[in-house]
Amino acid sequence: LVQLVESGGGSVQAGGSLRLSCAPSGLAYGTYVMGWFRQAPGKEREGVAAISSMSISGLTTTYADSVKGRFTVSKDNANNTAYLQMNSLKPEDTAMYYCAATRRYNWYSLDVSAFDYWGQGTQVTVSS
Repeated sequence: LVQLVESGGGSVQAGGSLRLSCAPSGLAYGTYVMGWFRQAPGKEREGVAAISSMSISGLTTTYADSVKGRFTVSKDNANNTAYLQMNSLKPEDTAMYYCAATRRYNWYSLDVSAFDYWGQGTQVTVSS
């Protein structure tokens, strides 16, 4: 059974920071791409960032334009944990944040359909 468990959400004022964590189990962590998505009330789920599995050329990351320069996605292979560091948070970042995993080739698009496994989500609320 594959499980992805997110943590680290909370409430913060605009300009603040949060770090989300995702601890997967039941899959070969090192071979999976890990992604972060978010969904605000009344809106579709959207891709935020993703980080590749390890390869000869290292790790590759991709970000949505709305978070570039503010969010950083990373992996700690020793602890089998993925992270999303969120800085300079804005009220429009308020959403439920989800961790996801995939081995599909089209993960770089940050399309929801490219990811196979999902966590239960953690709420991030940014007040102005």
